[in-house]
Amino acid sequence: MPRSADLTRKCILEAAYRLFRRQGYSRVSMDEIAAAARLTKRTLYYHFRSKDDLLARVLEAQHELALQAFQSFADQMTGSAEAIVEAMFRELAVWVDKPRWAGSGFTRLVIELADLPGHPARTIARRHKAQLERSLADLLGRAGIERKEELAREIWLLSEGAISLILVHGDRGYSAAAMRAARTLVRHHTEVPASTRTKRRYVQRRPSRTALAS
Repeated sequence: MPRSADLTRKCILEAAYRLFRRQGYSRVSMDEIAAAARLTKRTLYYHFRSKDDLLARVLEAQHELALQAFQSFADQMTGSAEAIVEAMFRELAVWVDKPRWAGSGFTRLVIELADLPGHPARTIARRHKAQLERSLADLLGRAGIERKEELAREIWLLSEGAISLILVHGDRGYSAAAMRAARTLVRHHTEVPASTRTKRRYVQRRPSRTALAS
């Protein structure tokens, strides 16, 4: 029985994603993708006009899956900002410990396309990272963080840095180090501002009306 168009496209996207993630964009040919999807090259080009177009559609699909995964994570988080951040880095530690882990597919592909700033895949990757950062900011805002965008960017920087360094060194201890640094940032954002602490100390030491009258 012939496959439906939607099923064929889904099969192509999944095959292309596996190959792009494992081998990179430039090292994968359309012939290899067609073979992995078990269809003819002609059928492949019927659904996707070029490898660039296919890569963009692959990243769009992965973007949607990643947003759904993050939303599922967010729906389970109801505690403090520190608890949220710790849970986030615990998830990171589990992810990087998977067999044949190869880092962030979006980041790796953007680096590979660094000399092509107008490539649609780079636009999608930029939107993907920004959306996840905004989602983290919203989650932190629900936990009572006032400068939620600022903290989300700092936490996201730690996460992306840990992913890159684990990929470079093969040392998963960077995820634990990033968690410790993230805790420090959260505490910095949740502690009482210095100006408020000074004011409170001053108010507590003011003499009473009785003392002033004596």
